[in-house]
Amino acid sequence: MDIQFYGANCVRIANKKASLVFDDTLAQLGQKAVLKKDEIAIFTHAHEAPAAEVKLVIDGPGEYEVSEVMIAGIQTRAHMDEDGQRTATMYKVLMDDIRIGVLGHVHPDLTDDQLEQLGVIDVLFVPVGGNGYTLDSVGALKLIKKIEPKIIIPTHYEDKVLKYEVPQQPLETAISGLSMEVAETVDKLKLKSSDVGETTRLIVLNRS
Repeated sequence: MDIQFYGANCVRIANKKASLVFDDTLAQLGQKAVLKKDEIAIFTHAHEAPAAEVKLVIDGPGEYEVSEVMIAGIQTRAHMDEDGQRTATMYKVLMDDIRIGVLGHVHPDLTDDQLEQLGVIDVLFVPVGGNGYTLDSVGALKLIKKIEPKIIIPTHYEDKVLKYEVPQQPLETAISGLSMEVAETVDKLKLKSSDVGETTRLIVLNRS
């Protein structure tokens, strides 16, 4: 599979049979949307309708199977939830025998049931920009320790081309807070199940 990062929480995960795009809200942040026709659009939170004629829109809890890709949406408490009423959806994806977790703007206190539904994760996308809007390095590290992924890919950090509603912390600040070293920095991550390995690695994806 190929994995690309477009800034904020927007990532594309694709193989020869399917292309999944998570949280393409780039148009709201001053950039062009990246969703293409016949892709699968997946959102972790409330969103505007995609402009492209996508194959499917997934924006809530449930189990889905598309083009031999398994997708499970798990309802969670939203990060910016002051009254206990706002929810978000995190996702587990099984593609090419690789288990992928996409957290989005979740509250750092996931329940045991939510963690059990998420299960074993090989690759975890986790926001780190903080400032009350999303997870910071402390909240991200808390979830990383509970989920124990093999590959960690940080998202939603400071980016001068994106007009965030709330300023986000620089990636360097977040990485320092995670107390981890970057294993590699790439423009596109090409991944096979045999590449996952046994040790935990922090991989930075440059914005495409």
